[in-house]
Amino acid sequence: MKDRTPVQRIDRSINRDDYQQLPRYPLQVCASLVQNPANLGGLCRTTEAFRLEQLILADLAVTQDSVFKSLAASAYRWQPLLACSIAALPQWLEQQTDYTIVALDADPTAVPLPEFRFPLRSILVLGQELTGIPANILTRCHDRITIPQWGLVESLNVQTAAAVAIYAYVTQHTSFLQPSACPTSTVFHSIG
Repeated sequence: MKDRTPVQRIDRSINRDDYQQLPRYPLQVCASLVQNPANLGGLCRTTEAFRLEQLILADLAVTQDSVFKSLAASAYRWQPLLACSIAALPQWLEQQTDYTIVALDADPTAVPLPEFRFPLRSILVLGQELTGIPANILTRCHDRITIPQWGLVESLNVQTAAAVAIYAYVTQHTSFLQPSACPTSTVFHSIG
């Protein structure tokens, strides 16, 4: 017989107007360099699923793309979005003085994710598909992290890598969103 462990889940019957007022983790995901609408849609869905503060896109017009909408499901209706073009990104990052800016990089000299402790107020900067994060952006980042990998493929898809890093952040800051902050219901999840 499998162990049944209680897992807290959000009560999906919450009034949608009240939902917008619930707290969010103070992690912003900067995807201004990401170009693929499918990756951006997946990122939108992921950031909303973890109730992150904001997703930064190069242009909000991508939210009207059918591929973006398909991957995002309805998350783009709930997730706070900000437009910041690639040209404006260096200046925008410099203005974020209340946040620690963390580059998610495939460089093996970056700090391995399991060894990194995210500051509560962080911005996770994602690189462009194939080429990564340009030097003029990396120099504005306080930290660089990497996800250790052991396979023959050299990197994860940007949306997948971001989801791994976001989950690491959330597990490090689980006390930020107390159970009373989000209406929950207990369900049982089979383990094993």
